[in-house]
Amino acid sequence: MRKKLINLTYVLISLLWLPQVVFATTQGQQDFDNKTALKISQGAIGNTLAGYTFTQPDGNRLSLDSLRGKPLVISLIYTSCYHICPTTTRHLANVVRKARDVLGDDSFNVLTIGFDTSRDTVDSMRQFAAHQDIDMPGWYFLSMDQKTMKGLTRDLGFIYKPSAMGFDHLIQASVIDADGKIYRQVYEMKFETPMLIEPIKELVFGRPKSNSLVEHIGNRIRLFCTVYDPKSDRYITDYSIFVGMFIGITSLLFVGFLVVREWRRGGRA
Repeated sequence: MRKKLINLTYVLISLLWLPQVVFATTQGQQDFDNKTALKISQGAIGNTLAGYTFTQPDGNRLSLDSLRGKPLVISLIYTSCYHICPTTTRHLANVVRKARDVLGDDSFNVLTIGFDTSRDTVDSMRQFAAHQDIDMPGWYFLSMDQKTMKGLTRDLGFIYKPSAMGFDHLIQASVIDADGKIYRQVYEMKFETPMLIEPIKELVFGRPKSNSLVEHIGNRIRLFCTVYDPKSDRYITDYSIFVGMFIGITSLLFVGFLVVREWRRGGRA
């Protein structure tokens, strides 16, 4: 129920921003139906991605199956986009750095994939990454063939249409869980920091990574203690709530001990 309410909140927020920042559209272009695109995108939540294989800038192949076991963020771009895709990617990089500062450098992976298969070659993706000054472990800039593109965009609920300036498309980053299932869709060119980090945090800390009860309890504590600080626009680890609970419980136990002790003394007298 809570998950459905959170998803509904994201949809409502996105609808408020539809005209300005959620869609990369050409002015005057009427063929791209923004509301339908958003509906399809939201409808993809819960889909499990197939084990698609992509090409890295060094020519090596990378499959989604090899990335299972950790959360994953997927962003689709086209390299001939001169403003929106670069701006979106640089903002994504800024938020990813903040997420890794608090969740760990190897806590999740990121894929930036070119969907314009005729132009988004391995060289184009390499140059795109260099122009955005992004060189992080666990962040891959990938090319794909036409068949893979059709399957991936269908699974992600990502639709686009050619336009005079390139493509009209939804500005979307998809958060994928460790099993390859779409967990959340994040919209806008410059989304608020918690919009991306909160779902990743839930996936990283919200489930046990092993059969260890101690590790599971530790993850649950970090889930609640990793909080967003709007003043610094960063996430911090704050254990004060559990310290306060410990002090409160200890105080109650001590008071209870005193009451019982006095009651016993009174009974003997």
